[in-house]
Amino acid sequence: MDKRGSGILLHITSLPSPFGIGDLGPWAYRFVDFLLETKQQYWQIMPLTPTDLMSGNSPYSSISASAGNTLLISPELLIDPGFLTKEDVAAPPSFPDQHTDYAAVIPYKMGLFNLAYERFKMNKNEKNSYEKFCSAYKDWLEDFARFVVIKNHNSGQVWSEWPRGLRDRNPKDFTKIENDFRDEIEREKFLQYLFFKQWLSFRRHCNERGIKLIGDIPIYVNYDSVDVWTHANLFKLDREKRSLSVAGVPPDYFSKTGQLWGNPIYRWDVLKKTGFKWWLQRIAHNLQLVDVLRIDHFRGFVGFWEVPSAEETAINGKWVKAPAVDFFTALLKNFPVDSFIAEDLGLITDNVREIMSRFGFQGMRVLLFAFGEDLPTHPYLPHNYIPACVVYTGTHDNNTARGWFDSEMTPQGRQRLFRYLGREISGDQVSKELIRLAMMSVANTVITPMQDVLNLGEEMRMNRPSVARGNWEWRLLPDQLNPASVDWLREMTYVYGRQA
Repeated sequence: MDKRGSGILLHITSLPSPFGIGDLGPWAYRFVDFLLETKQQYWQIMPLTPTDLMSGNSPYSSISASAGNTLLISPELLIDPGFLTKEDVAAPPSFPDQHTDYAAVIPYKMGLFNLAYERFKMNKNEKNSYEKFCSAYKDWLEDFARFVVIKNHNSGQVWSEWPRGLRDRNPKDFTKIENDFRDEIEREKFLQYLFFKQWLSFRRHCNERGIKLIGDIPIYVNYDSVDVWTHANLFKLDREKRSLSVAGVPPDYFSKTGQLWGNPIYRWDVLKKTGFKWWLQRIAHNLQLVDVLRIDHFRGFVGFWEVPSAEETAINGKWVKAPAVDFFTALLKNFPVDSFIAEDLGLITDNVREIMSRFGFQGMRVLLFAFGEDLPTHPYLPHNYIPACVVYTGTHDNNTARGWFDSEMTPQGRQRLFRYLGREISGDQVSKELIRLAMMSVANTVITPMQDVLNLGEEMRMNRPSVARGNWEWRLLPDQLNPASVDWLREMTYVYGRQA
């Protein structure tokens, strides 16, 4: 990412699809065509790991750091291998077009996948391919499948509440599970096979056409995850394997009481003794799926906010130092630094900046944060950029640009924006003006949320931090990829020298 380029932020779930949620079917490939038409070089997505209703369908909250989100499997792409028929997918329910109704989508797609699995058991054509997949991903796949099945047969309980033998991974208890529920375990592995087959084929399609995929890796994993269950020694847990302390951030722009994420805290001393093996494996796995990784909450690798598990808010936490130099030295022995974008938003201290500079990580700049009272000196204003950074109008956690202008900006903030632009603008113009500011800047890379390309309002934002429900639902409408949108974005990309 050392040359001028630009791209779009759009999660796979936000694509059009007749099945109620965006997937890896025809519209994923059509969006690649849109990127090519508009001369983009990057497509940024969110984590690809499984989501669930209990966690608000957040891609940043998962039962696994390695498994794929099976809701992204395209039913249409299961027709050619014989797992589904055209008749199976010809008449889906009438799902909403502009948002995902997860409660309706999940049982429908799972019904299709159950049917696909039954056909797979009778179809010998892909058995060799499936067995090769299981062998290649055995480090996590078998435990993931066990975890899902055990959880399903224990009423969805958190793993630490399972019978002690299963909680503590007793081999005798595993043998019984595998004997009793072998077919269910194989089904979970089969669904992962379908996801990875479709995803890796899609990635090849993107790369062959010059599109690089930017992924996203959360720093933390869920407590109720296969990762903590299988690697309990890497986390701060008590004798009953419950969290002693949890992660979050102190009070900030998004919340006066901070954000209490609830994820277990790493035992960095143990990780260091292993040469950070778990982390390096996690990074390697993710870089099989994408070309570049945005490291979410980068500052947590330098120092993290630790909150006692009994607290109800994040206010009474404390900063704890992490072994950043040791970790990033190990990381960059294995992967090139241009494989990463550091999410360095929020409270960034001098020691975080020193680590970024020492190792050469590119950070982020967000225009929605730029127009405060410190107008000339704010680092997110375009005249203060450096080439080695990635600029966003906003991220998945922000309002849309238009929503920000219409409902979040103070009169004083608007005047600062107008002074910077040299003229007054309306809400109809703000998205394009911010995109223009980003595109004309010296920053090598510009990533624009699709909502801002379309100048959509607040009701179309992707996520509201600290709000538990109603997030991750927005979807693109097919007719929004119209000639006017293509022509304008292509012109901006050409004029400011970012064309692929």
